[in-house]
Amino acid sequence: MNELQQRAQEAIDKLVESGAERGIQVAVYHHGEPLVEAIAGVADPATGRLVRNDTPFYNFSIVKGAAATIAHILVDRGLFGYETPVAKIWPEFGARGKQAVTVRQVLNHSAGVPQIPLDTTPEDLCNWDKMCAAIADNELWWEPGTKIGYHAYTFGYIVGEVVRRATGKRISQLLAEEVAGPLGVADEIYFGMPASQQPRLARLEDAPPDPQMAAQMAAMPKDLPMFKAAPMSLMPTAELGNRSDILAADIPAGGKTSARAIARMYAALLDPVDGVRLISPERLREATALSMSGVDQVFGMPTTWALGYSIGRLGSTAQGSPTAFGVGGAGGSFAYGDTASGIAFGLTKNRVSNDFGTATQIVQLVNEQLAVGSVR
Repeated sequence: MNELQQRAQEAIDKLVESGAERGIQVAVYHHGEPLVEAIAGVADPATGRLVRNDTPFYNFSIVKGAAATIAHILVDRGLFGYETPVAKIWPEFGARGKQAVTVRQVLNHSAGVPQIPLDTTPEDLCNWDKMCAAIADNELWWEPGTKIGYHAYTFGYIVGEVVRRATGKRISQLLAEEVAGPLGVADEIYFGMPASQQPRLARLEDAPPDPQMAAQMAAMPKDLPMFKAAPMSLMPTAELGNRSDILAADIPAGGKTSARAIARMYAALLDPVDGVRLISPERLREATALSMSGVDQVFGMPTTWALGYSIGRLGSTAQGSPTAFGVGGAGGSFAYGDTASGIAFGLTKNRVSNDFGTATQIVQLVNEQLAVGSVR
């Protein structure tokens, strides 16, 4: 066992033993080669079923990275370009002044349509055509390309419908055919997960409530943009993420994955993995270059995006690690690749926490160990 594997295993064992986490996976690749596959804890507290390397977790937004990757694969093949207007592929989307919104602006969260109707229900989220019709009918919150704001739900439906219109296939089918299948993780990463597979999933549980955070939320003005972008009932929680209909539906702003599967995907963006490379080096350079930054118009914090991937890694800043690109998930999961270091990283867990404390700790451990060369 290499030292990095040992250190990562010890760290997540401690997190589970202390009660900070329930079940957790960590996977690390370096220049296409697997270095770490560490697991700890229970996938389902009700039965005591243990986490395995192939256990998928519903990680909410972490799988946005896979939706973006599919878009880049199709751009590589010439099916559309980053400057292609979405309405050229999906004409209905051009309603209410959105005819000039480009694929690039969707990928870098500057499209200006971060909102879903405030009466949207969990059942609505599972109705692809209804959600796409609602988004096509949206008005712009800002002139596309001039501001940035996280498109929490709409990102997935817009990318997914562009993909469907361009190929005739659902984005879940393309994930299986273009990413999961070739990389040998067909039963570990999904948008919609068939009901027959759901018993393998880790069950989510909410972290103990944080009274300070609850008080801060209660004190926030109710007219903030974040409260207008989506109903509070659809904020990521264990209850929402354990629903069978939500798990089965294509909601590609989120998804279900093992740490190994999402790390393997990032590894295959950076380097060949068992002979599979997902996109060309030229495409990788464009996809991971700084595309848009500024104050997030929905959530109010500074943000920096490439094309479908956030720039920067946990424990650092976009300025401090401009070659790192990835997406975190509500609840504390995180996955990224780094074009400079060759690291691809995934961490999945089933306790839905309000921060990235666990992932930050493990990301820093990995980078420190690789920096001193103690991996063998």
